Amino acid sequence: MTYVFQFGDVWRNIDELMWGALLTVGLSLGALACGLVLATLSAYARMTWPRFARPVVGAYVEAIRNTPLLVQVFLIFFGLPATGLRMSADQAALLALSVNFGAYATEILRSGFESVPAGQVEAGLALGLRRWQVFVKIELFQALRVVFPALSSQFVLLLLGSSIVSAIAARELTAAANDIQSRTFRSFEVYLVVTGFYFVIASIFSGFLGALDRLVFRRQDRLKGAS
Repeated sequence: MTYVFQFGDVWRNIDELMWGALLTVGLSLGALACGLVLATLSAYARMTWPRFARPVVGAYVEAIRNTPLLVQVFLIFFGLPATGLRMSADQAALLALSVNFGAYATEILRSGFESVPAGQVEAGLALGLRRWQVFVKIELFQALRVVFPALSSQFVLLLLGSSIVSAIAARELTAAANDIQSRTFRSFEVYLVVTGFYFVIASIFSGFLGALDRLVFRRQDRLKGAS
């Protein structure tokens, strides 16, 4: 093996990779926020809509979960303009990641809501609360406590999967790496450094979400146990 590692070109463009990493984090957090809103509304609809209307949400969830993310990105970025709806690569990336995360999170949240005792829901309705008030004040926190680890793992997968949107030249870490590689031809060095970036970012978020889970949700369990 005569390959000589040369990281000089990578270090000279490290600011571009840093900026790409920040954009990846921003894109992932934006998709997390939008996806959680979509998932919460979808889970609520699956529990409260009339039975004949619930398959609408089910069809959305199954369609997203059973098709590749890359195809969804292409459909939004290349397909929607045929209907007159045009958007930038970054906007298409955010929409695709949000819709994808929302579908998976819908099922995760639904399992959490199903763990809430039905008696608590009935008690809230008997006290005069509206169905959406019961959902927000009684069910939501308990459901999140159950599924928070699963949601955290899904977010990390979203973060790592965001590299797919580089296929439509959306500005993020992998796209920045592709640009640097095309100029320097140091593929191994560039993608090795980018691998390290993703590992560090994912580790930081995993640690933060784990600490948040222990602080907010597991602390409640400890307090109940102590009482």
